[in-house]
Amino acid sequence: MRSEQLNLKWGRFPALLLAGVVNALGVTIFLYPVNLYDSGVSGTSMLLAQLTHERVPLSLFLVLLNVPLFLFGLKRQGKEFTVYSLFAVAVYSVSAWLITDVLPIDVAIASPLAGQDLLLCALFGGIISGLGSGLTIRLGGAIDGVEVMAVIFAKRLGLTVGTFVMIYNVALYIVCGAALSSWILPLYSIVTYAAALKTVDFVVEGIDRSKAATIVTSQPKKVCDALSQHFGSGVTWMEAWGGFSRTRKAMVYFVVNRFQISQMRDIVHEADPSAYITISDVADVFKVNQDL
Repeated sequence: MRSEQLNLKWGRFPALLLAGVVNALGVTIFLYPVNLYDSGVSGTSMLLAQLTHERVPLSLFLVLLNVPLFLFGLKRQGKEFTVYSLFAVAVYSVSAWLITDVLPIDVAIASPLAGQDLLLCALFGGIISGLGSGLTIRLGGAIDGVEVMAVIFAKRLGLTVGTFVMIYNVALYIVCGAALSSWILPLYSIVTYAAALKTVDFVVEGIDRSKAATIVTSQPKKVCDALSQHFGSGVTWMEAWGGFSRTRKAMVYFVVNRFQISQMRDIVHEADPSAYITISDVADVFKVNQDL
C-alpha cells in the first residue's frame, strides 16, 4: 500500500509516538508492578503474562492480541485508522519491553514512583494510560483492539460501543478475580478503568466543552447581527416554521463557551424578547483546514 493511496498525515506520527510511550509508562510504571489490570486487550495481556509467569512477556502479548484485531477491522475502520493504530500499538509494545526488560528500572514488585500503594497506582496508572489512549483516538487511531471489535459487533448485538467495552472489561475483571482467588486487585482495577475513561474523555472531547445555542426566533437578522457584532464570530441561520403558531421563523445556531452563555442570552432576548433558546454541549470544534 502506498502512502498516497492511504492519505496519511505524517505530522501525526510524532504525536502517536508520544501517545504509545505515555501509555506504556502508565501501564508498566504504575499498574503492572503491583498486578493491577488495565482495560481491554492491554488488561488481557497483563493477565496472560502473569498466568504464564512472564515466560511470554507483556510486550509480546500486546502485539499478538492487538494486531489481528486491527487487521480484522481494516475494512470497517479504513486503512489510515489501521496504520495509525498499528503504529501506536508497536510503540506501546516496544516501550513496554524497554521499560520492563531493558532499562535499569525495577518494576518487579513495586511501582518505582508509588511503591505498593494500590490506590495511587490505580489512579495514576489510569490517568497516564488514559492520556496515551485519548491522544491516540484524537489523532485518528486506537491503541486497544477491543474498541475496534466494539465498533464492528456492538450494533449487531443491540449494544452501544461504550456498553460493549464495559461488558468486556467487567468480564475481564471477573476472570482476573477468579484466576487470582482474590477480588482486591480486580476491584482496584475498576478504579483504574474509571480514571482512564474520564481522562480519555478529557483528551478527546476537551476539559472545557463549548456550548451550542439553538435559537428559534422571528427576528433572525436582528439576532444574528447583534451576536456577530458582540462576539465577532459567524452565525448560522436556517429557515424554519413554527409547528404550533404556523408562522415563519428561523433557527440560529451559535457556539459559545460557558462564560459567554449569560451574555449571549441577554443579547438574544434584547433583540427578540420572544426568542426560544436551548443549550447543548459540543464535544469539539474543528476548522476545515486542520492539518492534523
